[in-house]
Amino acid sequence: MKLFILLASLCLTLHIVSSSLQQYQAIFNFGDSLSDTGNFLLSDPRAPPDVIGKLPYGETFFHHATGRFSDGRLIVDFIAEASGLPHLPPYLALKKGQNFYQGVNFAVAGATALDPEFFYRRKMASILATNYSLSTQLGWFKELKPSLCNTKQECENYFKKALFLVGEIGGNDYNYAFFVGGSIKQLKASVPLVVDAITKATGALIEEGAVELVVPGNLPIGCSAVYLTLYGGPNKAYYDKRNGCLKAFNAFAKHHNKELKRALGTLEEKYPHARIIYADYYGASMPFYHAPQHYGFTSGSLAACCGGGGPYNFNNSAWCGHIGSKACKDPSSYANWDGLHLTEAAYSHIAKGLIHGNFTAPI
Repeated sequence: MKLFILLASLCLTLHIVSSSLQQYQAIFNFGDSLSDTGNFLLSDPRAPPDVIGKLPYGETFFHHATGRFSDGRLIVDFIAEASGLPHLPPYLALKKGQNFYQGVNFAVAGATALDPEFFYRRKMASILATNYSLSTQLGWFKELKPSLCNTKQECENYFKKALFLVGEIGGNDYNYAFFVGGSIKQLKASVPLVVDAITKATGALIEEGAVELVVPGNLPIGCSAVYLTLYGGPNKAYYDKRNGCLKAFNAFAKHHNKELKRALGTLEEKYPHARIIYADYYGASMPFYHAPQHYGFTSGSLAACCGGGGPYNFNNSAWCGHIGSKACKDPSSYANWDGLHLTEAAYSHIAKGLIHGNFTAPI
């Protein structure tokens, strides 16, 4: 079943939609490293982590590095394939005269929902991987729009057959703060700001003509090898007995997702003509954390395939691709790729949950 058919069927409960929705003719993606297909690498190939520009990144499907933070394809790639579209070209790779009528990827690894100035004011500038935040990506889309359509009617006809993926975004806003010592209590205060930035960008896209929008929530960060390494401890009460993940950090991710869904509901009331779909990345990934063997992750779902050793094969001094790190022989047997990002196999399961399962829902 194609993604557009799934979304149409889901929308029937809350929206009167045509049963003859046409296949998407374009996808426009915004986000961070979970969906970046090369923009970060193109923005400054000298900037760390430049290791994503070489193997083992990209080894599984492409057999060469593409700028994706994984061994292979990402969720956005599987969605494009399911829609019969090519993988989205990164915005910064577009050339004059190139045909990008079938979509563009604006996502940049390290991007935040909040503007960089927010972090500058808190003296966190040094930890930012990029200044290309969500608002910058939105600006790129606006600059590109005249190349896609001109008249109001032309744009309306074009965008009603396009899918807009707004995220995942917001995870880095929390990662940066956590990694410099922020507490969960402190970070909860920033959730409304992050959610507001995401919903404002979603609303801005609707104002530009977007009709069908998918807005994902955050993944269960308490299952991430990075968080397990940095914040784990001997106290067994910290961990979820069902999967070994850190309960407090997963509860934080669920809090963000709950607030995001609430805000998207308000946005839907403002734009009733638009179809705003919440994508439950958390729920779609949790099954393989609960039962990794069942989903083919014979090496488990918590330890990284590529890393510098330790209980979860994550070493902050030897990230994947750096001296002292080593990649596993079979990434498909792991859910976690490099400590922070997932493998193609894990992204494939999440994508299937979104396309064929019950993890996309209209607001």
